[in-house]
Amino acid sequence: MEETLTVGLQERAYPIHIGSGILPRLGAYLRARLQSLRYAVISDDQVAALYGGKVLAALQAAGLSGELFTFPAGEAGKRLATIEALAGHMLQKGFDRSHAILALGGGVSGDMAGFLAAIYMRGIPFVQVPTSLLAQVDSSVGGKTGVDIALGKNILGAFYQPRLVLIDTELLQTLPHDELLAGLGEVIKYGVSLDAGFFHYLAERREQILALDAGCLRHVIRLCCTLKAGVVAADERESGLRRVLNFGHTIGHAVEAASGFTLLHGFAVAIGMVAVADLAVRTGFAQPALREEIAGLLSAYGLPTAIPKTIAAERIAAFVQADKKMAGQRLFWVMPSALGKVTVTDQVDARAFLQILGLRRHPDGPSQRMRSRTQEAT
Repeated sequence: MEETLTVGLQERAYPIHIGSGILPRLGAYLRARLQSLRYAVISDDQVAALYGGKVLAALQAAGLSGELFTFPAGEAGKRLATIEALAGHMLQKGFDRSHAILALGGGVSGDMAGFLAAIYMRGIPFVQVPTSLLAQVDSSVGGKTGVDIALGKNILGAFYQPRLVLIDTELLQTLPHDELLAGLGEVIKYGVSLDAGFFHYLAERREQILALDAGCLRHVIRLCCTLKAGVVAADERESGLRRVLNFGHTIGHAVEAASGFTLLHGFAVAIGMVAVADLAVRTGFAQPALREEIAGLLSAYGLPTAIPKTIAAERIAAFVQADKKMAGQRLFWVMPSALGKVTVTDQVDARAFLQILGLRRHPDGPSQRMRSRTQEAT
């Protein structure tokens, strides 16, 4: 069974193909969407070993050619130095503006390949072939690309939409269990922030989802992509509505960075969701029962709900201060107020956030370092 969704961005609209065993038809999808006949396949070395040959064979079967370029797996390689090295290899192999990039892998590969496509020769087309659950339900859709720097995650990047996303659910069968759980952190985010019915579905079908039941997985991926596509179509560049997708990410990104990127992104987001739910209760946006529902479902899936004691609270506060979503010294929080409903606000006293971390003041200055100003919430 195969389904096609559309991300509605007018002349830049693109399809998301979802199905089981559809990777061999990749070349036909590309032929229908792009004029490029040659593809630079960007992948980490682990995913390349599993699927690089299959992607190149799928391209060849459709009369297309491809060249595989790899980098060491892991968030540590998500740096400008890796982008420069990949661009140099592509240039040496003769890739020009008539060619395209194919992102093969999880969120790191997709973010880097998309960023490289946005800047290589001032922009060439790219497509996403996500192989992790996190990438299939979230990062492959929406056009956010980027790399990390020492002071924060995805600080350098661009909004650059793919021309096509191909999601083969069979690829999840080789996914390590921790990576599956990390993807489920992002999945649960959609239930809390956008769809209460989906939250309850995740609670009811937990055993089937963890067992990789094909029907449940397809439903989960389709619904997450549908929810994200709708938000992206309404607010591509995160000026308003799209901020709801950052639920759990402000603190989550800070925890992830403070861990030295040793903590999986989806685990950090799970921790961030519970922390911001604590903040919502503390500041009157939510009732304590909501925090318990969120933490309860995350725990049921085996996801962490508390900041590891090995990560210094001061480092987390410093990374939050450097968050790229700050504007004019205002930090916008995505606060849960009920299942399926969040409020985006900058009306949060910084002291309440610091209290969650067990701090009395910001490590670099007074407790009001992250000032609040009036802005209408979405």
